[in-house]
Amino acid sequence: MSTILLNPGPVTLSRRVREAMLRPDLCHREPEFSDLQSGIRRKLLAVYGLDPGEWAAVLLTGSGTSAVEAMLGSLVPADGELVVVENGAYGERMSQIAVAHRIACTPVRHGWEDAVDPSRLRAALARVSLPAHRIALVHHETTSGRLNDLAVAGPGGRTSLLLDAVSSFGAEQIDFTGLAACASTANKCLHGVPGVSFVLLRRSLLEGSDPRRGLYLDLAAHCRAQDAGDTLFTPAVQACYALDEALTELDGAGGWTVRRARYRALMEHVRGRLIELAVEPLLPEGDCSCVLSAFRLPHGLSYERLHDGLKRNGFVIYAGQGRLAAGIFRIAVMGEITDPDMERLLGALSAVLG
Repeated sequence: MSTILLNPGPVTLSRRVREAMLRPDLCHREPEFSDLQSGIRRKLLAVYGLDPGEWAAVLLTGSGTSAVEAMLGSLVPADGELVVVENGAYGERMSQIAVAHRIACTPVRHGWEDAVDPSRLRAALARVSLPAHRIALVHHETTSGRLNDLAVAGPGGRTSLLLDAVSSFGAEQIDFTGLAACASTANKCLHGVPGVSFVLLRRSLLEGSDPRRGLYLDLAAHCRAQDAGDTLFTPAVQACYALDEALTELDGAGGWTVRRARYRALMEHVRGRLIELAVEPLLPEGDCSCVLSAFRLPHGLSYERLHDGLKRNGFVIYAGQGRLAAGIFRIAVMGEITDPDMERLLGALSAVLG
C-alpha cells in the first residue's frame, strides 16, 4: 500500500512525473537544457494564457519561499515601501523577508482566522511616505486554508500587487489584469517535485529592479540569462524534467479549471465525512481554497494520535502552525489521488475518529 500525501506539498506524484526524473543526465550548459528550460517557461505562461511579450516566467532552484523572497527583494524599488497583508504565517513571513532585505515595510495585521479588511489596507496605503509602493498578499494562506480575495487591493492598487501564489497557482483563478508579479513552486498544485520555483512578472518591472539586495535571487539577472537560453547557476535538472512533464500532464487533463473542479470534488468528500464525524471545519467552505481545509481537533484527541492512526492506514496529514498548532489539523487534496484512494481515506477517517 503506497502512502498518499495529504500535506500542503510535496505531493504524491503520478507515474509519468516520477519516471520523467529518469531521463538522461544533462549538463545545464548544453542546448538540450536550454530547450527544456525555454519549454517550461512557455508552459508556465500558458497555464493562465499570459502574453510572453508582456510577461516572463523566471525559473529558480529553491523552494516556494525562495521565489517569494526573489520577488520581494527584486521588485520593490529602492525608493519604495512594501505594504504586507498578514492573516497567517506566510503573510508574516513576507514581512520577515522585507526586514531581512532592509525594505521599508508596513504590515497590515489580521488574526489568523480573519478575512482581509480592505479598509485597514486602504488606511495603511494612505500612510505610505516613500515615492513608490508595492502590496504583498498571500493568495492561499495555508495556515488556515483561506483563499484571500485579490480584489482587496482595489482597482488601482492591484497594479502594484506582488502575489504569493505558492499554494494556488495551477488550481485557483488568478486574475493577472493589473497584477505586478506572482511567485509559486513546482511541488504543489502543479504536481511536480521540490527543487524548482518560479516568478511570473511583468517585463516592464525589471527596469526598476534593485540588484543590491541579492545575487542568487536577482530576478533581472536570471531573466536576462534565461531569455538568452542560458542559466546563471546550476539548476535542479531532474526537478526540471519533472516540472516539464507535470505541466504537460496538466494541460492534457484540461488545465487549471479541471484541476480546480477535481480538488473541489475531493475536498467535498473530506469535509462531508469529517462533519458527519462531528469534526468542525476551521473556516466556512466558501472562505476556503479548493486545495486545503483546516479542521478543529475534537476534544480529547491529540494531533499525534490522529496523524499516527491515519499514517498506519497510508495517509499523511498536516499539523497546525504557530498559535493554531494545538487546536487544528489540515488536509490537502493535491497530487495523484484516485477515487479508490479517497474511499480508503474516508474509511480511515471513520476508523480513527469514529
